[in-house]
Amino acid sequence: MKNTFPEVSISTERLVLRPLDEDDAPALAEMMNDELVAAWTAVPQPFTEEGARGWITEYAPQERAAGTGLDLAVTEFLTQRLVGVVQLTKTNWHVRSTELSYIVAPWARGEGYASEAALATAQWLFGDQRLERIELRTAADNTASQQVAQKIGCVSEGVLRNACIARTRTEDGTWAEVRTDFIVWSLLPEDLEGVTDQLAEAGGFTAFSDWN
Repeated sequence: MKNTFPEVSISTERLVLRPLDEDDAPALAEMMNDELVAAWTAVPQPFTEEGARGWITEYAPQERAAGTGLDLAVTEFLTQRLVGVVQLTKTNWHVRSTELSYIVAPWARGEGYASEAALATAQWLFGDQRLERIELRTAADNTASQQVAQKIGCVSEGVLRNACIARTRTEDGTWAEVRTDFIVWSLLPEDLEGVTDQLAEAGGFTAFSDWN
């Protein structure tokens, strides 16, 4: 029997992580067209609502059905507005590992949502799904994303040299690809011990201005 992630809803103090819905398409497209998101991710530019609907209705269900991943909308508990996305990819059920990534919408940055969503996802993966390893990869110059990894207890394992393709704006306004390094992080169940207490002592999730 093939292992797959369930259609789950994960709640935190401020957020609800749930499956992407077609109603999310306009906000998802707007979020993916943001300059920083475009710079640090591989999403097509410009990112259309049609592309967003394809992600929601085709790509995400296929990834979950194949057992390789899971895409979750990150929404505010009080307003229900979309504020980000958490993705699980390259899941290996024999090794019990997965790769986690996160994107926060420009209208929700500086609230600590990336770390709150990532930590809640990790707790669910280690608890309910009994995974043993979560891997994160951050571009060498993406310091905000690295701060999120550090904040939730990840350990830096090393550098994949020249393995990341980022994008930068050219003088004529188009995007050009540039190569950089990936920093590889890992999170194990024991790494989460004390993380919640440390966050409380540091003032909660808003200590860093995270976006991706």
